[in-house]
Amino acid sequence: MTSPSEPAGAPGQPQLPDDQSADPTVEDPGERADDKKAGKKRGALREAAILITIALVIYYVMLTFIARPYLIPSESMEPTLHGCNGCVGDRIMVDKLSYRFGSPQPGDVVVFKGPPNWSIGYKSIRSDNAAVRWVQDALSVVGFVPPDENDLVKRIIATGGQTVQCRVDTGLTVDGKPLNEPYLDPETMMADPAVYPCLGNEFGPVTVPEGRLWMMGDNRTHSADSRTHCTNEPADVQKGLLCTGDPTAGTIPVENVIGKAQFIAWPPGRWGGVHSVNPQS
Repeated sequence: MTSPSEPAGAPGQPQLPDDQSADPTVEDPGERADDKKAGKKRGALREAAILITIALVIYYVMLTFIARPYLIPSESMEPTLHGCNGCVGDRIMVDKLSYRFGSPQPGDVVVFKGPPNWSIGYKSIRSDNAAVRWVQDALSVVGFVPPDENDLVKRIIATGGQTVQCRVDTGLTVDGKPLNEPYLDPETMMADPAVYPCLGNEFGPVTVPEGRLWMMGDNRTHSADSRTHCTNEPADVQKGLLCTGDPTAGTIPVENVIGKAQFIAWPPGRWGGVHSVNPQS
């Protein structure tokens, strides 16, 4: 018999409180709290994944249709744009919308795809390692690595129908009118246009075909531009005169223009706009 003052059950066995039961279907409050925390964590991760995916899609759309960053790889546009092989150059934002509603104009600094004859000797900037190359291609899609193509940046000097040439006695002219080029820097070029008006060989006249552009770098003595890729008549070359042959090779199609350089996004010390200065005005 059990003592009246002692609860029924095995001697010394702790008894369950009245609000708990040995029934296995009743949940432990601690387990319910853990499940809620786990559910909240999964929900937060799911929301973060969705937000990241949306952000990447928006960024990709922006790169494809609106604007895209480009890294300046060479010194051909100094001092307007800084760049060099093997070091960090300016990273510019290129506007892809401007030319959907208008045409490229003289003085615009543009990024364009080099035509086949401008890409002779171009070497891939991708790694030989397949895994590294895959990562580079993936980062290129979102603008963190330059695309593996011969994209160039130059300034438009003349457009379709205009005639460009350079002579020692007149300097660089378009349709017979001398150009005003404040973006040229004698110290950068290591040559003074007042002394060496053509900053190289005399050339032309070249009448730019319709739908094409004559391009030149601001660092005129260190730029492989339209002058370098034009064709020459042998008799004129002997006289030191270039670009007197077929004008097509030295010009680029308007449809090759990727966009207009609008501002320098990196490095911070170089933040600022890329100004279009019409040299014909």
